[in-house]
Amino acid sequence: MAAKPSIPKGTRDFSPVEMAKRNYIFNTIRDVYHLYGFQQIETPAMEMLFTLMGKYGEEGDKLLFKIQNSGDYFSGLTDEELLSRNAAKLASKFCEKGLRYDLTVPFARYVVMHRDEITFPFKRYQIQPVWRADRPQKGRYREFYQCDADVVGSDSLLNEVELMQIVDTVFTHFGIRVCIKINNRKILTGIAEIIGEADKIVDITVAIDKLDKIGLENVNAELKEKGINDEAIAKLQPIILLSGTNEEKLATLKDVLAGSEIGQKGVEESEFILKTLAAFGLKNELELDLTLARGLNYYTGAIFEVKALDVQIGSITGGGRYDNLTGVFGMAGISGVGISFGADRIFDVLNQLDLYPKEAVNSTQLLFINFGEKEAAFSLNVLAKVRAEGIRAEIFPDSSKMKKQMGYANAKNIPFVALVGENEMNENKVTLKNMETGEQSLVTAEELIQTLKK
Repeated sequence: MAAKPSIPKGTRDFSPVEMAKRNYIFNTIRDVYHLYGFQQIETPAMEMLFTLMGKYGEEGDKLLFKIQNSGDYFSGLTDEELLSRNAAKLASKFCEKGLRYDLTVPFARYVVMHRDEITFPFKRYQIQPVWRADRPQKGRYREFYQCDADVVGSDSLLNEVELMQIVDTVFTHFGIRVCIKINNRKILTGIAEIIGEADKIVDITVAIDKLDKIGLENVNAELKEKGINDEAIAKLQPIILLSGTNEEKLATLKDVLAGSEIGQKGVEESEFILKTLAAFGLKNELELDLTLARGLNYYTGAIFEVKALDVQIGSITGGGRYDNLTGVFGMAGISGVGISFGADRIFDVLNQLDLYPKEAVNSTQLLFINFGEKEAAFSLNVLAKVRAEGIRAEIFPDSSKMKKQMGYANAKNIPFVALVGENEMNENKVTLKNMETGEQSLVTAEELIQTLKK
């Protein structure tokens, strides 16, 4: 009996209509990246495991898809190792490669390997899939696309400002109302210093990052579980629940973090970014959010996250400053900052809000009905002229019944149909039918082209 076809959980097939929508997303983001001077690169789907391990924190390492070595991978293992059933240890023995978890770490590896070919500051973008061995749920997939833009080789905060302008421009194009949340890892480090738990910065940020998902009580319980004392947790409460305008929050933080040099530096950086962006008048909300922690270990400065305001879904864009990422690959002193659009979540948001423009979804603009060999030959001549003018057109390949051919046009939402019979050929014209209104007109090839171009 044949196996029932299926795909792995957390992955999806995409129909032609869905691909048209996805390409609208990719093309919109790509066009905005080009406006800001970013250039495209690509890296392999798989990386060496040592490139990926240790870059995403303990939780991130668990979510890496490891690729089994080909050949007899058991040959180097002892019976004791096999019988231990230690999955992590065994995987390290016969898995040398892994599917990339994000695009930032492979990009850092790329920069180090190609340093002699790169002009700094290097502004690159990358639109490729990534994989995470996560538990699939709504808005969370095991295979999904990221659309990254990064600048490396510059410490200037103008890079952060421009990246937030890119975010604002992209979501304005999409028609999605969003809140752009920003914070700074230096502020979080300063907070950890002030409450006397400087060595627990990673535990604190990982816990705070879950505030929206698990609530304050559970965050506090997790902090306690990680060995942070009650007094420190109590000091943390008014800071993570800080409210008011961005200016009021910054003013409070200046006082609270007066005793922390790194904390003050984080406040200064945030103030510059917020004030500069305020002068431009972004079309979307911009909020300083101290609960934004982003648990990834490599962020060292500003961090960003974007939430859709009209749909319940996780963050749809994120990013931040990483001053030392290339250092782990032997190239110290290269600062970088980047953002990543979550194309799959944006796809879901645009679907829920029905925000796709009609022209983004409709592929073919004109279908020539096939009435027979002579008519098809005439149609092919007109079709060549139409396509030469950039109009997406096709001819039905078989001289099937009219009903079938018109049904094909309706199923594909093709807005215009061209009919060519004996009369049309004698006059060297075609009958153009508007499928929406039903209106028909006898036109020359040139008139047909002008109509469709409108």
